[in-house]
Amino acid sequence: MSESPESVLSLHDAGLDEETARAEIYGLLAALYYAPPTPELLANLRLAATEAPASGAFLEEPWRQLVGAARAQGDAGTASEHDALFGGVGKPEVYLFGSHYLAGFLNERPLASLRRDLADLGLARATGMGETEDHIAYLCEVMRYLIAGEDVGVANLARQQQFFTAHLQPWVPAFCDALTGHPAAHFYQAVAEFTRAFMAIEAQGFDLL
Repeated sequence: MSESPESVLSLHDAGLDEETARAEIYGLLAALYYAPPTPELLANLRLAATEAPASGAFLEEPWRQLVGAARAQGDAGTASEHDALFGGVGKPEVYLFGSHYLAGFLNERPLASLRRDLADLGLARATGMGETEDHIAYLCEVMRYLIAGEDVGVANLARQQQFFTAHLQPWVPAFCDALTGHPAAHFYQAVAEFTRAFMAIEAQGFDLL
C-alpha cells in the first residue's frame, strides 16, 4: 500500500491533468482506509487548498469538508477513530471488505470472482498483506494502477470500467452509508462523503463511454 502524502496538496491543482488527478484520489483513499493516517499525510491534508480549479465543481464541497475535518481533529484522535471503526478483535464496527456488502459474509463468491479478475490483470496480493483483496484500500490501489500504470495492455480505460463496475460500484455506496451513519465517525464521515461523491463521478464517467 502506498500512502503518497505529498500528492494530497496537488489534488486540486489546476495544472494537474484529469487522469493523474483520478489516480491521486484513489491513492489518497487507499491510504486513508488502509491504516490510521500518518501525521505527515494529515499535515499535508490540513494544508491543502479547498477550492477546485473550477468554482462549484462537484467534488469541491466534499473536499472542503474533508480538509476541514482533518483540521478539526488531532493526529491521535484520527488514529483512534480509525481503530475504533475498522479495527479491534472480532467484528469491526464498519467492514472495509466488499464481500460483506455483496454477500453478507467475508470470503464469499465476490472475493473468488475478484481474484479471477486480478489474475487476468496479472495482479496478486502483496506478500505480507494480511487483508483479503476485497478491502477497499486494495481495490483503490488497483484502480490507481489501471489509471497510471505503464502497461497499456492492462492500464487502459476499458479495464478501468470493467473493474470499477464489477468490484467497486455495486457496494461502495452501502459502505459509505454504514460509515456516515456510525456515531463514532467524525473525520471518517467526511472521508466517506468524499468517497461517495468521487465514486459517483467515476460511475457517471464510465456510463458515458
